[in-house]
Amino acid sequence: MGCPVPPSLPTTILSIAIASLFGTLFQLLWGKSLRDLIVYWTAAVLGFMLGQGLASALSWSDVLVGELHLLTASVFSWSSMVLARQLKL
Repeated sequence: MGCPVPPSLPTTILSIAIASLFGTLFQLLWGKSLRDLIVYWTAAVLGFMLGQGLASALSWSDVLVGELHLLTASVFSWSSMVLARQLKL
């Protein structure tokens, strides 16, 4: 296994946009304050990056949009937000 190639700029922008949408939606459903929005947005973006990086590094073939592993990144993003909520961060 070689070193994973860093994502392109369009993939990075799309990733941040989708993760931001997830974080905002989670805030609308379960958040109560601006602090919650910041925590959920951060968890969504970090989880999305972790899922994307893991799927790329392991060459998983899930739902791809260009270079973006949409399914894996989304699952990690939502899981991160649920974890943040459960830990009351």
